[in-house]
Amino acid sequence: MILAKKVRIIPNIEQEQKLWQSVGTARFIYNWTLARQEENYKNSGKFINDRDLRKELTILKKSELNWLNEVSNNVAKQAVKDPCNAYKKFFNGLADKPRFKSRKKSKPSFYNDTDKLKVKDNTVLIEKVGWVKTVEQLPMDVKYTNPRVSFDGKFWYISVGIEKEEPVVKNTDISIGVDLGLKKLAIVSNIEKPFKNINKTKESKRLRKKLKRKQKQVSRKYEKGKIQIGKEGENRYKFTKTNNIKKLERGIKLIQRRLSNIRLNHIHQTTTAIVKTKPVRHVA
Repeated sequence: MILAKKVRIIPNIEQEQKLWQSVGTARFIYNWTLARQEENYKNSGKFINDRDLRKELTILKKSELNWLNEVSNNVAKQAVKDPCNAYKKFFNGLADKPRFKSRKKSKPSFYNDTDKLKVKDNTVLIEKVGWVKTVEQLPMDVKYTNPRVSFDGKFWYISVGIEKEEPVVKNTDISIGVDLGLKKLAIVSNIEKPFKNINKTKESKRLRKKLKRKQKQVSRKYEKGKIQIGKEGENRYKFTKTNNIKKLERGIKLIQRRLSNIRLNHIHQTTTAIVKTKPVRHVA
């Protein structure tokens, strides 16, 4: 089985600049690939193979997109593969149509080649970035899969899949029923106390209220500082992002990060508690 492992990394100033450069490159190539696929499908109704797109990108790197050479080539390769795979799933009816990545809304992340990933004492080697400190030790002398570097609004992380032999667990002969709800997250037949809806807790409500207040503050500041451009009567405006707006937006991202972590932690605790009952798995 594949065990997911996510570890916080601590880059220095120079390394963080390189990480952001890789993030920007991955996003640019992802959007470039989507645009090429949509354009080609509209004109010919066909899908472009990711190999052909990578060849086209290699040619562009030697001319108008030569700045892409400053980032690892494997970041670019995977940034082409990801949207192509997403399009294949969309055409097969397995997923929604892939969307373009926004600088503001999309999660900053990029791929690191498996063979180039090296680990030693509390450090990890990231391509074109160097040896970066880690908060905890990544497992050594194991086979990694799909390494990804990401930023959650506050900290940088590296996540990897690690191949591990699946332990043999003997299930009980108990069958259970799980009822998902709105007031409660879930009611489980063999667990007496229902699992609470984390969004109904005092802390979650406080954070959502604080988030709403800050979002209103940002909206008012944008509205106050907007400047009309173009001819009179046209709804075209230029918005100035002041330092106060940047500060508020950073605060908004941190609150959203906190809410996301609270929900994710609660889901992990709930599913772990249910799985520990070791019910028999029935196939309908």
